[in-house]
Amino acid sequence: MTQDDRKMLTRINEYAEKVMPDIDPQKTPVSQQLEALRPIMETIASEQGTDLQDIFIRYMDLASEAAMDRDNKMRDALKDLNDGEDGNPPLLYR
Repeated sequence: MTQDDRKMLTRINEYAEKVMPDIDPQKTPVSQQLEALRPIMETIASEQGTDLQDIFIRYMDLASEAAMDRDNKMRDALKDLNDGEDGNPPLLYR
């Protein structure tokens, strides 16, 4: 992820926290979440001279990449806890 990618993702995520502070992302349809983010994505698309659709796709890719990075860091942090001495992990993280 480039520095520009990080800036864009941070900008959209900060906007999301303002316009959707109390949503449950597991229960709120992605289409509804993206619709709420449309204004900031339109602004970014205009600034970058690109289509809104390209920003949507880029955001989804970056959000997925960031989620994978967080998951990998959590797995690494919990690795020692999941290596039980008796072969049975005391903590299950999938």
